[in-house]
Amino acid sequence: MVRDYQTINAGGTLLSLHRPLVMGIINLTTDSFYVGSRVRNEVDCLTMAVKMWEDGADILDLGAMSSKPGSRIISPDDELDKLLPAIRAIKKELPQAVLSVDTLHSSVAKKVLDNGAHIINDISGGVYDPKIMKVTGQFNAPYIIMHMKGLPENMQNQADYDDVVMDVLTFFKIQKHAAHECGIEDVVLDPGFGFGKTLEHNYELLNRLDVFQIFDCPVLAGISRKSMIWKPLGVTPEMALNGTTALHMAALMKGTGILRVHDVREAREVVQLFHRLNNTGIAS
Repeated sequence: MVRDYQTINAGGTLLSLHRPLVMGIINLTTDSFYVGSRVRNEVDCLTMAVKMWEDGADILDLGAMSSKPGSRIISPDDELDKLLPAIRAIKKELPQAVLSVDTLHSSVAKKVLDNGAHIINDISGGVYDPKIMKVTGQFNAPYIIMHMKGLPENMQNQADYDDVVMDVLTFFKIQKHAAHECGIEDVVLDPGFGFGKTLEHNYELLNRLDVFQIFDCPVLAGISRKSMIWKPLGVTPEMALNGTTALHMAALMKGTGILRVHDVREAREVVQLFHRLNNTGIAS
């Protein structure tokens, strides 16, 4: 699918979506579901950030709280203790890097934006702490609205839908309007693969991902190494790169504008080949 030309203004850096973007995941936590994305200290964080940037990441997404099923929300102070040193170190080494922060606390959003982050990535889509949209709007920062039923600690007990795609569409309609009311110009939509969804729900969302183009917003797909890949294959997250690559191409063919990934170089290769395919008239 050929998307309309779009840009995201990340602190004065214009990210063009004439080709899909790659967002690299950096987890500042010891209990993320994929071991390869975890960093234990500032040195490890900076090493991973530099490698991802050199491998072609357009955005680096920093998170200090695990959101895998069963995880609990941590305090703003605990998040900031991990996030602020990481942001400062990356800004010093890679001043040109575009930084996204994965948080659902408005106080964290304000502090990280004050310290040079550019994008807020909210797994609750503004539900957990509605003030986060107002804070993001005050900084004129892009805001990622993700769909999730419940919270990480109980979301898989709430995976009940009459029509998962229609439910997510309705959620986006409401939350996108709320974001614009708070002055947010650049909204990105994330269907929340694996967040309060069964395996079947995840594949239904992926198969119908193109319907979210009606909002005229970039769509983000966060499927990298998730259980929707490794469970059907009977492998582990560590063995799910090949399956991730396959579904990344499927997501791009359905109009995804941003891939949120653990493996930047491999994702960049998928984007490069998709872009070549799309621009030769073979993909439509």
